Amino acid sequence: MAASGAKKKQQQQQQRAAAAGGAGHRRRKVRDAEEKSWQKAGLKLNEEISSDSDTESPTFGGKRKKDNEAEEEIEETAQEKKLRLAKLYLEQLRQQEEEKAEEAALEKDLVAGRLKEDVLEQKGKLQRLIAKDLQPPDTAAIRVLRGHQLPITCLVISPDDKCIFSAAKDCSIIKWDVESGKKLHVIPGGKKGTEAQHVGHTAHILSMAISSDGKYLATGDRNRLIMIWEAVTCKHLYKFTGHRDAVTGLSFQKGTHQLYSASHDRSVKVWNVAENAYVETLFGHQDAITGLDSLSRECCVTSGGRDGTVRVWKIPEESQLVFYGHQGSIDCIQLINEEHMVSGADDGSVALWGLSKKKPLTTVRQAHGNHGTQGLEQPYWISSVATLLNSDVVATGASRCSHSASVRLWKCGEGFRRLEPLFDIPLIGFVNSLKFSNAGDFLVVGIGQEHRLGRWWRIREAKNSICVVPLQRSAAGRAQPADGS
Repeated sequence: MAASGAKKKQQQQQQRAAAAGGAGHRRRKVRDAEEKSWQKAGLKLNEEISSDSDTESPTFGGKRKKDNEAEEEIEETAQEKKLRLAKLYLEQLRQQEEEKAEEAALEKDLVAGRLKEDVLEQKGKLQRLIAKDLQPPDTAAIRVLRGHQLPITCLVISPDDKCIFSAAKDCSIIKWDVESGKKLHVIPGGKKGTEAQHVGHTAHILSMAISSDGKYLATGDRNRLIMIWEAVTCKHLYKFTGHRDAVTGLSFQKGTHQLYSASHDRSVKVWNVAENAYVETLFGHQDAITGLDSLSRECCVTSGGRDGTVRVWKIPEESQLVFYGHQGSIDCIQLINEEHMVSGADDGSVALWGLSKKKPLTTVRQAHGNHGTQGLEQPYWISSVATLLNSDVVATGASRCSHSASVRLWKCGEGFRRLEPLFDIPLIGFVNSLKFSNAGDFLVVGIGQEHRLGRWWRIREAKNSICVVPLQRSAAGRAQPADGS
């Protein structure tokens, strides 16, 4: 009995020892596996890891991160996801609205600026102060365009300043490219008696105008005809008849296709070019009308030759204002803005006018000097004037038979009450036409051996040509905006 109990006790001790050994073996295996895992992570078991340390085991840290992401995904319901996306969408819309509001504010400022300029322009108070920055041009930089056989009588510049249209006593019209100086199109003149067959003019072309959108070109001749052309292609469109004498002035109302024409028959006629229609005739001058101009308002101004008057025609009211000032025949006129104009006469005088006063604001006598023997001096005839629209710059041209000044630029003083000479451009011949480019960076001069309206005398040294004169501005002037504001 005692032996069997001892044996049983021994067996139990052996079982416990085996169990303990197995547990120890298992613990060693786990320890070895953990040690390998830590070693792969670059750590040792005997290293101390502070609780303040940010370093985590890549294995366990990555696992916890994935677990957290999974928990977040599990925690965000479909309703919450919709709410989050809706908030993102609303934030995008808010940003887009803010951008649109900024663009609208900028555009509003630009429009307000343009409207302010338009209001000032309509009131005749918009004045770009450019004269002080202009520099005398280098004569070597003046380009000469030759193409007409007889004296140039009139010219215009396209609204984009890329083309020049010129006409002459040879009855031809030439379209020029400003940049290259090449001819883009030639409308040849016809011989007298071929009016029925020839498409174009058969008499001296005396006047020319282009619409402000560059669509229509109008030309008038000594044969009482007005021709309408498509400016881009030079295709003939219409022929207006009605004047009883030479058509000496043409001008489109700015922003419209309404055309004004003036004639030696002492009348002003109004036409609707887009509708190919005659509108009305206005009378008032007591002598042949020599020049005409207009801007945005429904009115035009004319110079009345030897009747000694300048007239402003108010078309809707069918009324006219009469201005007196020159002593000789008033041969040319141009508007500076809606309230001021400049005119030139064969007595050598240049006058500045305000539409609110019947007398000139200022007059310069012998503006281009005198010629002739001592005691018998005569002033040089002012044959053309030009203005840089809404600025303080004016140009005048006269007949010259030497290299003395033929074109002179002037500065209009404050309130247009003074006219100060800036510099001269030496040319030879009759300056029959002058035009500033719309941007004000060049001046085009039409030169002839004879005056555009007659053959009283001839300057043989002159060349029938078109001169493109670059207008240079000082560094301070170039730094200003193109519109001079």
